[in-house]
Formats: sequence, C-alpha cells, structure tokens
Amino acid sequence: MLDVPLLIGGQSCPARDGRTFDRRNPVTGAVVSRVAAATLEDADAAVAAAQAAFPAWAVLAPNERRSRLLRAAEQLQARSAEFIAAAGETGAMANWYGFNVQLAANILREAASMTTQINGEVIPSDVPGSFAMALRQPCGVVLGIAPWNAPVILATRAIAMPLACGNTVVLKASELSPAVHRLIGQVLQEAGLGDGVVNVISNAPEDAPAIVERLIANPAVRRVNFTGSTRVGRIVGELSARHLKPALLELGGKAPLLVLEDADLDAAVQAAAFGAYFNQGQICMSTERLIVDARVAEDFVARLAAKIASLPAGNPEAADSVLGSLVDASAGTRIQGLIDDALEQGATLVAGGQLAGSILQPTLLDGVTEAMRLYREESFGPVAVVLRGEGDEALLRLANDSEFGLSAAIFSRDTGRALALAQRLESGICHINGPTVHDEAQMPFGGVKASGYGSFGGKAAIEQFTQLRWITLQNGPRHYPI
Repeated sequence: MLDVPLLIGGQSCPARDGRTFDRRNPVTGAVVSRVAAATLEDADAAVAAAQAAFPAWAVLAPNERRSRLLRAAEQLQARSAEFIAAAGETGAMANWYGFNVQLAANILREAASMTTQINGEVIPSDVPGSFAMALRQPCGVVLGIAPWNAPVILATRAIAMPLACGNTVVLKASELSPAVHRLIGQVLQEAGLGDGVVNVISNAPEDAPAIVERLIANPAVRRVNFTGSTRVGRIVGELSARHLKPALLELGGKAPLLVLEDADLDAAVQAAAFGAYFNQGQICMSTERLIVDARVAEDFVARLAAKIASLPAGNPEAADSVLGSLVDASAGTRIQGLIDDALEQGATLVAGGQLAGSILQPTLLDGVTEAMRLYREESFGPVAVVLRGEGDEALLRLANDSEFGLSAAIFSRDTGRALALAQRLESGICHINGPTVHDEAQMPFGGVKASGYGSFGGKAAIEQFTQLRWITLQNGPRHYPI
C-alpha cells in the first residue's frame, strides 16, 4: 500500500484534520493507496505556497528553468517502475503506464525548449517618439486539474507549460489516481524546481466540488486548466468565468473514424482496434464511431471482428490479458446500460459485450441508429459502433452529427480527397490514415464544440499561460491637447 501525503511548499504533510481515503484496485479490491484528504485550509495553503514561490520562479533565467525541467524529465523517466507499480489504482495495463511515462517526459522536454520562445513584438505607434511593445509575462499561480485515465501524461501536461512560462502551480490530483499524481510532484520537487513551485493537493471524492470551488475562487489563482468530462468541464468553466479566470478545457470526445470506399481496410482495422480498445477505450481520443462507406462495410466489419477476437480483456497481471480493467465496476454497469439500450432497439452485437465486474470485453455493435443512446453519448469504454453511409458527403454528415469535436481520423488512398474532407470535419484534431488516438508533446492539442476550448502543447500553450501586456517607452516630448 502506498502512503500519499500532500505536497505543499516543498513539504510532505498530512491533511490538517488527519483524514485519509483509500483507493482500491478495481479488480481485486485491495487498497493500493491511502491518501491525504485535503481540507479547504490545505487548499488555501497550497495556493499561498505557490504564490510565495512565484516571484523567484518568474524571474529565473530561461535557460535555468530549461535545465531544471530537463532534469525533471530525466528523473521522471528513470522512475518509470514506480509509476507502473501504482497502475493498480486504475486497473490499467503496465504498458499503458510505461507509455504514459515516456510521453510525460517528452512533455517536460518540450516545455523546457519553450522557455526561450516566449516572445513579444514591437508595434509601430502613431505617437511621435513612442516605442510600443507587446510583452508576454507569467500570470502567477496556475491551477491544474488532471484526470485518472492517462494519469502521468495529463497531470504532467497540466503543469509543464505553465512552469515553462514562469508560473507556479497547484495540481489537484484525481481521486482515482492520487499516488501517481503525487509522485509527479515529488519528482519535480526532487529535480530542484524549488519549494512551492509545484504543489499537489489530493481530496476525498465527496470533497471535490468544495475543494475545486475554493481553489478557483482564490484571488492568487490566475489561470485554470482542466482535462476531464464535459459535464465537470462545464462546472469548471462556469466557476472560472464567475471569478474572471481564463480556463483551458479539454473535455469529452466521441471520435469518428471515417473509412472511405478506397481505404486500405487492413490499415483501417488496425487503427480502429487500437483507437477503440487501447486502455479499454478510456481515452478522450478513443474511436467510438466507425463511419464506413456501405460499399466496403461488410468486409471492414468482418476483418475488425477477427481482430477483436485477439484482444482479450482480463486482470492486468494475468499473462494472457491484452486489455485490462475499467476504472471500476460502476463504469462497467454504466457502459452495459448503453449496450443494452442499443441491443433492445435493434442493434447487432458483432463482438464482445461480456461484463464481469470491472472487466468488459472489447465490444463492436452494428446497426446503431440515432434513436440509441450510443449514437450520441460518450461510452468512455471499449465500445465502438458502426455507422454506414454511401459517399463522402454522407460520411461527413454522420461524423459531424455530434456535440463533441476532439479527435477524428479518415482512411483513404486518395490523400488529397481525405485532406479536403479533414478541413470540413468539426474537430480540433484529425489524422489521415492514422488512428484517432495520437499525441505528441509539441502538437497543439484541443477540441471544439462540447470537447472544450484552448490548446495544450508547445507554442500553442504559451498564449494560454502568459499575460499579453502593452508597454510603451516615450522618447522625447509628448504633445497633449490640453
């Protein structure tokens, strides 16, 4: 069992009232981590520590910030085994956590490379002798709220570019992966960023609304970023707006993968299986809608069903498990309800559908219609549906018929045709002849519609985590009308 204290001002500490909560393995029920349950006063203390650390961190030379972030990246990667050991919090496969660590280290490296790329500009002025500039400067304390499903990647992403831009951070850990999020804070602390530069708060599940509201309302918090469900994202966005805090929101998705009639079907099947079922479909970019030209649909479905047969889900520690567990049994019950609703209304179960506790076999349904909940609702599980249309325009209409707009993919041998379609897809991300699940540290990552707004990643994030200021320098006399 892992002991998970708070990290405030560089110090490991219990909650002020001593309360803890347990996070259990969803497969075995064993306690994986015993976690400090922060009070509102602990939340205040974390923000105060970040505020106290801000002046020194903000004026640190950019190459010194770079070297500290690079050191953190190396230490994060070196401690991969510790992160994998905490995978029992979510029931994920070890290879998923290993991939998480690799990409998270790259996120820190990319952020390190940005410390010298925070540029301003000189703007011509009509006022004689006025030298006008637009400068980007650190904002202050940034609140990052990270989810459990890609815990190392998304918590690191919540804090890396804010740090590179000269801000200090409070990370609110997920209640479902608190040990992993706390370990990230420890790695950054031990890398020498400085006391209070990164603070990590964990809270009992029932306390989350009050803790989040307290953190956002704190006057010292100047920016908010949140990755998670659209339902909670709306709450975070509303709270941030109430307190006039800009928020970066990366929310839910229901990614379409379009298979045109000229597609390489074997390549499309491999991408569809990876995108729909890796990490049990618990990725915001997961492929949930397979939008296939009717002329090749039967062939595509048959090939995908054969691929699914080679992807058994089970206890992540079992040698024959390719896929692991859902985050908990209640997720399985929720997803089973979506599957049952579709089947009751005439959908066909092509593959999977068997649920045992938190283990759901990869599932494929055909014949899904608008009347079924699975047509529109995000399953956030190992479930994909086949939607058929004939011709590019019909496929495009189906793809855009969703409130979500995060990731998408198109498979076609005619890349020019696919590129034209990609520019008409309502999504923040689109991959041609590649899976919907794809991320790189330097890429602008964000969605449209109910998938949120703003972008993480590389230069795109500089705008989110700096304040643009207009500064003038008057040389010589200035004429005034009075």
